[in-house]
Amino acid sequence: MAGGFREITSGLRFPEGPVALSDGSVLVVEIQRGTLTRVAPDGTTSVVAECGGGPNGAAVGPDGAIYVCNNGGFTWGTRRGLTAPGHQPPDYIGGRIQRVTLDGEVTDLYTEVDGHPLRGPNDIVFDADGGFWFTDLGKVRSRDIDHGGLYYATADGSSIVEVVHPLVTANGVGLSPDGSRVYVAETSTGRLWYWEIEGPGRVRRDPDPPLALHGGTLLHGFPGYQTLDSLAVDAAGNVCVATLYTGAISVVSPDGELLDVVRPPEHDIWVTNICFGGPDLRTAYVTSSGRGVLYAAEWDRPGLPLQFTA
Repeated sequence: MAGGFREITSGLRFPEGPVALSDGSVLVVEIQRGTLTRVAPDGTTSVVAECGGGPNGAAVGPDGAIYVCNNGGFTWGTRRGLTAPGHQPPDYIGGRIQRVTLDGEVTDLYTEVDGHPLRGPNDIVFDADGGFWFTDLGKVRSRDIDHGGLYYATADGSSIVEVVHPLVTANGVGLSPDGSRVYVAETSTGRLWYWEIEGPGRVRRDPDPPLALHGGTLLHGFPGYQTLDSLAVDAAGNVCVATLYTGAISVVSPDGELLDVVRPPEHDIWVTNICFGGPDLRTAYVTSSGRGVLYAAEWDRPGLPLQFTA
């Protein structure tokens, strides 16, 4: 089991996408605020960049810049007394992938794929080739919804492909330690899928899918009303996925077995994201978006080293 959670900072405006840096600080996006924000080890915060819209997920690229999934923005309200995102807002800027330097320069890298606008880019992970996989959650309005999916792009802005479409509220994305699988968590269905990777931006689909036309393999389906958010993979290849409303990080083996359920204090139902940091990658940084909190906890397994760090 993970060690006790400690609160690093609070007062963040719907934080997600944590990225642990080598100096001990952690980058988070503040979706409601529209910023990329640095949290120092002592809990003090500073804005790195104004991204606009709704920055939603982040990762360090091969050039040391931060690549941000921007969902274009939400309306905001409260749910169970906590901050919660809603529908597409009147000032929606469209979905986009942004390149953000640590001195605050923001560049829109991708806004569409094959003529189709990105709707709500959500989470991102780089592979050994220097390209990145990312999910698009889609976008919801009062009477209809745009579906997203799984995409692959290069960091230089020259190529983006649609790999799997449609998916139902595709959220967390991660790679197995050997790079042979890509995992995707669907929020509203509570399902964790994977595809075998054949090459950059190419996956093997089940030719006779028993459950879904997208050809993915179901790794684990969570019973009851457990919605999924972001995920991280540990060094043993286990998928650590945030399970909303149950307020936990659920640890699922590569064979689909639920190994552990790790809960922060006070039954925090808004646990959304996890990343690993520290010198031995045994410190888990966990966001509670609705409460505006960033936690740290000692983890019983080291996290999977990411391809690029800053």
